Amino acid sequence: MQPQARTYKYFDLVMVAFVVVLVCSNLIGPAKAAQIDLPLLGAVTFGAGVLFFPISYIFGDILTEVYGYSRARRVIWTGFAALIFAAIMAAVVVALPPAPTWENQKVYEIAFGNTWRIAGASMIAYFCGEFVNSYVLAKMKIATAGRHMKTRFVASTVAGEAVDSVIFYPLAFWNSGIMPNELVLTLVVSQFIAKTGVEISFLPITTRIVTALKKAEQEDHYDRDTNFSPFALKE
Repeated sequence: MQPQARTYKYFDLVMVAFVVVLVCSNLIGPAKAAQIDLPLLGAVTFGAGVLFFPISYIFGDILTEVYGYSRARRVIWTGFAALIFAAIMAAVVVALPPAPTWENQKVYEIAFGNTWRIAGASMIAYFCGEFVNSYVLAKMKIATAGRHMKTRFVASTVAGEAVDSVIFYPLAFWNSGIMPNELVLTLVVSQFIAKTGVEISFLPITTRIVTALKKAEQEDHYDRDTNFSPFALKE
């Protein structure tokens, strides 16, 4: 008989939270360019999505650290499927002919009418960045025998966010006519720094959640015999 798969109290809750944040990052964040005044730096303009993506990486760290790479892989694929569904449904709803009394079609198109180039770039960048984040964290956990958790979280975040930023902005905007190529390169750097900074600022909360989950679930997974292929189906 096959051994019964272990069940967890909070795994499904963490997975749902991860997917909700991810979908929000693509539906809410891209529609707004925000600007804040910072000491020494002055006015800083950024895409509002920068507030969401670091949180998805925090959940990715929690999933990999507590439950292991193979379970995190399943969640990453779940998030990818949710992104595809959201992108398709957003395109369908935007394309529906508006009623004569509906006067907000253009506003709706601005908020939810991302081009397929941008949507595709976002999904590819998410897929690659999340798997790099999870892979680096799992490998570093083995190499350090579970020590230096904060350092591992920062290192995996830097790797994942770097891949995400380097893939998304050139794929979405290079030679697109939407913005000059010089600005694309600037955004790669600025968004990487901003997103990494947001996650680092959340480190005290992340480590407390991880410690509490490990205790509650009686789990602290090490991926010593894990198949790290993103496309593997078995845990």
